Amino acid sequence: MSSHAHDQPGVPLPAPDRTAPDRTAPDRPAAGGGAAARRLPAALGALLTAVTVLPAAVLVVPDATAGAVPAAARALGLGDARVPALLRATGLSLPALALTVPLAAVAARRLPAWTVLATGLAVLLGGLGAVRFAGSVPLVGAVRAAQGAGAGIALPASLVLVWERRNAVLSVVWAGVLAAALLVAMPVALHAVPPPRPGAAPAGWHAALAPFPWLAGAAAAAAVLGFLLRGRVPWTLPPPRLAERGRLALPSVPIAGFAFLAVVAAHGWSPGARLVVAASALAALAGIAAAGGAEGGPFGCAVVMVATGLLTYPLAAPLSGLAAAGGPASDTLPPAAAAVAAVIGALAASRARPRAAVAAGHALMAAGIALAVAAGPTGRWTPVVLLVPIGTGAGLALAASLRDAHVGAALFGLSLCFPAVLTGQLFVLSLQADRLRRTDAPAGASHLGALADGYRVWLLVAGGAAVLLAALTLRLIARQSGSGERQGGSGERHRRAAESAPVPEAG
Repeated sequence: MSSHAHDQPGVPLPAPDRTAPDRTAPDRPAAGGGAAARRLPAALGALLTAVTVLPAAVLVVPDATAGAVPAAARALGLGDARVPALLRATGLSLPALALTVPLAAVAARRLPAWTVLATGLAVLLGGLGAVRFAGSVPLVGAVRAAQGAGAGIALPASLVLVWERRNAVLSVVWAGVLAAALLVAMPVALHAVPPPRPGAAPAGWHAALAPFPWLAGAAAAAAVLGFLLRGRVPWTLPPPRLAERGRLALPSVPIAGFAFLAVVAAHGWSPGARLVVAASALAALAGIAAAGGAEGGPFGCAVVMVATGLLTYPLAAPLSGLAAAGGPASDTLPPAAAAVAAVIGALAASRARPRAAVAAGHALMAAGIALAVAAGPTGRWTPVVLLVPIGTGAGLALAASLRDAHVGAALFGLSLCFPAVLTGQLFVLSLQADRLRRTDAPAGASHLGALADGYRVWLLVAGGAAVLLAALTLRLIARQSGSGERQGGSGERHRRAAESAPVPEAG
């Protein structure tokens, strides 16, 4: 079946012959009441795992230690010259996560996904539990890196478990929860860490390294329950070929180089040099996603993953920083509304034409950025007019782009999502640092104004990137559609894609 047929809901498709043996999916359970009864608990287990593992993994990304840095420096006996090293250590979770995902994606296709998921959650829980023993800067960095590595191992495993069920509803829920978690991660983390009080004892600063340890515990409990609910339902994904494993591992080399540069440049390089690194990384990610071709999915899920990573967390997180510096909208209501909108947008994608839904999602994200530019970074309604369209558009575009994508394409896109988050963070922090260097007053209205000016420039950069990524996505979709029509929807690649893509009728 060509991708064009999937994009035209009005085209009648032949009904499957329920009496003939299914030779395109030999590992799928046989139809019947008993098989359906076994698949339903397995689908429920995959759903519970997805809605708990994704937030637990994404919530290790925010560095909520900014307010606890003075207390941590006093407890560790650090002078002012060592504070940048502490900040570099507390920010290691995102680079570690971005570096781990491509390698874990290969492992999740070669090994049982439940084993990979259990490994990731064990590493994550170990990193969260060890924060109380972090008594030096290297140990702080090791704890944060372990948290990121555990999250990076768990994320691809959760995707494989969802795709293994071949259920369209589960796939859109997974996409919506991922977009929602990226939007609320920083506001929720800062809300969980109380602001520092003058003269307070430094004993409680470790809590800022792990604001939500209970969420990882809930994810582990859901994983155990999901494993029990799955029972002996047969594995339905085709085994990975050597070419697929190579493509999944391919992004790991450039991502490792970028993660290293991001850590080194974070506090030692000038803002201009950091911006050069960020721009180069964005170009490289877009190039890798475009070079994936058919492995990026029939509806460009690799590029959409890059856009989702670049335009969700890096746009939502700085608003919390502006609020902490004295800006408006310090509550978590706008990010929460955006998270709900992301899930609703993802669910709506299941009823829309994929090509149109991807285009509409990109348009909504670009429109939200334009409205935020018009309202101003410190405008009263800026969080609402920015985050709600971003959430709706990200959920809609991501879920639609994953339609008919085989598991290798979805994992390939996920490998590029969090490097895009790191790229966006490097952009916005570098722009704000550049504005802070030009201001005379280190605090007060001038400090807030410098942060707002940097964020305004970041909005303009993000808007331009959103338009370029949208154009790239639509071009790839058109190319894949034309290629599918020329080939008549046949060939080994299309058959294998159909075997591992989520379908509505499977449980």
